[in-house]
Amino acid sequence: MRRTHGVLSALVLAPALAGLAGAQAEGYPEVGDIRYVVSFDRASASARSIRSEMSFHVYGSGPVVLSIPAWTPGSYELDNFARFISDFSAESSGQPIRWDKADFDSWRVHPDGAGRVTVRFRYHADTLDTGMAGAKDDFAFFNGTTVFPYPEGQSFDFPARVSVVTEPDWLVATGMRGAGSPGEYEAATYHELVDMPFFVGRFDLDSTRVDDRWYRLATYPSGTVTGEDRERLWEDIEAMIPPMAAVFGETPWVDYTILALFEEGFPGGAALEHRNSHLGIYAPQLVPSPILPLVMAHETFHAWNVKRLRPEELWPYEYDRAQPTTLLWVSEGVTDYYADLALVRGGIVDPDLFYQLLTLKIRQTEAAGPVSLEDASVSTWIEPDDGTATIYYQKGSLAGLFLDILIRDATDNRTSLDQVMRDLYDGEYRSGSGFTEEEWWAAVSRAADGASFEEFRARYIEGREPYPWNEVLPLAGMRVTETSTRRPFIGAETAEDAGGLKVTEVTPGSPAEVSGIMQGDVLVRVDDVRAEGSGFANEFRHRYADAPEGTTVEVVVLRDEGEVSLETEIEFTVSATLSAGEDPEAGPKARAIREGIFGGRVDD
Repeated sequence: MRRTHGVLSALVLAPALAGLAGAQAEGYPEVGDIRYVVSFDRASASARSIRSEMSFHVYGSGPVVLSIPAWTPGSYELDNFARFISDFSAESSGQPIRWDKADFDSWRVHPDGAGRVTVRFRYHADTLDTGMAGAKDDFAFFNGTTVFPYPEGQSFDFPARVSVVTEPDWLVATGMRGAGSPGEYEAATYHELVDMPFFVGRFDLDSTRVDDRWYRLATYPSGTVTGEDRERLWEDIEAMIPPMAAVFGETPWVDYTILALFEEGFPGGAALEHRNSHLGIYAPQLVPSPILPLVMAHETFHAWNVKRLRPEELWPYEYDRAQPTTLLWVSEGVTDYYADLALVRGGIVDPDLFYQLLTLKIRQTEAAGPVSLEDASVSTWIEPDDGTATIYYQKGSLAGLFLDILIRDATDNRTSLDQVMRDLYDGEYRSGSGFTEEEWWAAVSRAADGASFEEFRARYIEGREPYPWNEVLPLAGMRVTETSTRRPFIGAETAEDAGGLKVTEVTPGSPAEVSGIMQGDVLVRVDDVRAEGSGFANEFRHRYADAPEGTTVEVVVLRDEGEVSLETEIEFTVSATLSAGEDPEAGPKARAIREGIFGGRVDD
C-alpha cells in the first residue's frame, strides 16, 4: 500500500522520537528526515561504480557518526562493504564540513550546529555476488547494505525515502514500496530499507497475480528468458507459491519481486533471500532446467523461514558484527527440504527428482564425514576449508526429512513438520522474537504427540553419528541402496596439455611409483588403450574393472630420451555408492506417510 506524504511524515516523526533517547544516551545529536539518492547512469556504469547520497536533518550539536554494514543478512559472512567506498564528502547548507573516520567502517561528520547535512560517496560495484553489488555497461544490482549508511546511536526503526536516478530509458526493479513518483521509494525502518535489493538498467520486466498477490520477474540481460522459457518459468512460480504458503497459513507480502541475473561462465546458481524479494545469479544453461525453479523456491521459502521466523541469535539483525547461531541448519537446511517439496507438491516435478536430490544430499553428507550440524551452523562464518562450510544445507535438509517422517510416524500421519513451522511462526515470530533451541525442540515434541527427540538431537544434531538411513526412511516408504564399484588403480594423476596427458603426481607406494613412472612423463598408452583426451580415464576403468587381482599391464610413457616401456601391476579399490528411492515393500502406513509428504497432507 502506498502512503501519502502526510502519513509518511507522521511515521517519520514517531520513530525519530523513539530513537532519540538512545542517540542522546550515546552523546549523539538527534537525526531525522533521512533521505537517500542512488545514481547509476552510463558514465558510472563504465566506471563500475554507484553514486550514493544520504541527507538528514541534525537537531542538536556535536558530531554525527555514520556507519555502513559489514554484511548482508542471509549471506552469513563479513564482507566489510566499507572497503569498496571512495570519494567520501560531507556538506551542510551547500558548504563543505569537516569529517574523519571514526573506525574502519564509520565516518564522523562535524556539522556546525543544527541543520541539513548531506554526505556523498562512490561504491565500487564490480562483484558478482548476490550479497554485494555489481555493475555492467547497461546494468547494476545492489543490496541496501552496500550503499545506505545508518546513524549510530539511535534505533534502526527510522523511516527513509530513496530516490533512484538513472537514464531515462533504463528501468528500476525492487521490492521496496513506491512513494508516488517514478524512481521514488520509501521504507518504514532501516531493516526494511536494506532488505530490498535493486536492479537498475536494461532488463526484461513483467508481472502476474497469484492468489491475489502481485509477482514481478526481472531478468538480465534482456532476451535471456523469453518466449516458452519465460512462460514455463512463470508457470513454475505460480505453482510453487501455494504449497509453501499452505505450510504457514498465509502469504505475508502484498507483492513479491524476483531479480534474476544470468551470467555466462557462472558456476551453477546462487541466490539471496529478502523480505519480499530475492536476487539470484545463474548460468544461462539453467533456464530450461528444474534447478532454476528449485533455487527460486528455496529463496522464496526464506521469506517465511529466516526473514520472519528465525533463531533468537538473529533477532534483531545487527549490521556491524557476525551473528552466529547453532540453528542455521533449521534456517537453511529445513528451507532446502521444503524447496524440494514445493516443486513436488506444486506438480512442477515428479518424485523422481526428489529422490535424485535426496541421493545427492546423502552422498554429500557421507563425503563430508562426521560433522555436527550445530558446529557447522556456527563455523560457516569463517568459511572452513575442510569441506563443511555449507554442509548444513544438505545435512540439515536430511534432518528436516527425518523429523518430518518421525513426527508423521509417531502420530499415524496426523501431524507433520509443517505443524512445527506454523506453530513457531504463529508463536515466536508473531510475538516479535526469534526462537531458541529449546523452543524448536519443544515444538517438534508437541507435533509428535509429546514424543521425545532428545536422543535424536544428541546423536544427529549435536552429535556426529552417521544418519540411520534404513531405519528412518522406510517409515515413509523410502530406502537407500548401496552399490559397490570396483575401480582399477595404478597411482598416476594426469592432466591434459599441448603435449598430451602429462603425469602431474605419482602416489607414494603405488604401482606407478614401483614401476618407475615419474612426474613429467607423458602417458602414451596402457596396453592397447591409447592415452588420448579426457576419455582415457573412463576407458581405462571400463577395460580393467573386472580384471583379476595381480593383473599386469604395459605402460608406455614419453620422456626426453623417447618412449619408455614399463610393466605395472594394477591395484583395485572398492567404493560404495548410496542411492535413495521408493521402497517397493512399503506397508500401508509407510505409503500414507510418503504420500502425505509429497502431497502436503495429513490424515484426520
